[in-house]
Amino acid sequence: MEKHKRILGILYIISAVTSALALMFLNVIFSMIFTFAASKASGEEVAILGLISSLLRWIPTVFILVFAIPSLIAGLGLLSNKSWAMTLALVMGCFKLFSFPIGTGIAIYTIWVYTEDHKTKIHPSNA
Repeated sequence: MEKHKRILGILYIISAVTSALALMFLNVIFSMIFTFAASKASGEEVAILGLISSLLRWIPTVFILVFAIPSLIAGLGLLSNKSWAMTLALVMGCFKLFSFPIGTGIAIYTIWVYTEDHKTKIHPSNA
């Protein structure tokens, strides 16, 4: 079971890093689009574009970081064999269920590892 927890920890770290990289890419794309649009705009339009640009940068940033940081913490906790890490991974796995197809696969694997781990704790003779 420790091997599965290690694999799960690595998957969570990769998932968090991938989310952060996607976020950086998204911010670069938005910056390029709004810089181009602002160069063609005048006066009031620049202010409106600035507001829209800020919203389209910060809303996804907060949303992605709310899920990426706990995933990274869960992954590091699983690799460090922390007692709380499996529970955090299960909670994050529930959120990952909606991220089809890779997130769903990680979530199903998380649920399987969690249930198998608790089976061996409840019934150690069946391990």
